[in-house]
Formats: sequence, structure tokens, C-alpha cells
Amino acid sequence: MYYVSKTIEVAFAHKLNLNYESKCTNLHGHNARITVYCRTAELNESGMVIDYTDLKRIVKRLLDHKYVNDLVPFNPTSENLARWICEAVPNCYKVRFQESDDNVAVYSLDNDSTL
Repeated sequence: MYYVSKTIEVAFAHKLNLNYESKCTNLHGHNARITVYCRTAELNESGMVIDYTDLKRIVKRLLDHKYVNDLVPFNPTSENLARWICEAVPNCYKVRFQESDDNVAVYSLDNDSTL
């Protein structure tokens, strides 16, 4: 099995729909660091799991300088955004979504909960 990862920085805005009072229900922005993990048993014709440039382009196209609430049909928490990215990237099995220095969410197809 071959494994690669790439960390991408994006700026995005959102507001959360919560069942309790929180400042996060107001429109606000983040400069997030997103690490995408991909794997495959067989390399592509170029000898890669995925081209790093393509991986970066996909994540930037999804999130960078976007108001996420207009793009997704779910509450745009870090956890949900991590899963959304994982589903959008070929061969992705894990996404680490760091929306701030102190807040990290991980989505993994495996039982790997390592932050």
C-alpha cells in the first residue's frame, strides 16, 4: 500500500447551527490547515497515489475564500467539513481539519482517531 499526505491552508467563512447559545452561530472566518491523507494499492500511470498539485486544487476549490454555508446541505462544523473533503478527494481515507490553533477534528474511514 502506498500513502501520501498534504497540508493545505485555506481561508473560509461559516456560521454554525447549534442548539445552544454560542458566538459560533454568528458569521465568522477561519484560516484552516487541512491535512489530507490518501492511499492506494496501485500507483497511477505517473507513478503516484495522487498528484499533490491536484490534491491542493481540489481542496482550494472546495473551501478557499468561500462562505461554506452556501455550499453544503449540512451544519458546517469542522467534523462535517473533514468528511466532505474526504469524500471529494480520490483515494482519501483521512482528513485532519485544524480550524484554529486549538481546534482540530479528524475524519477517518478507518478506526484511526489520531489527531
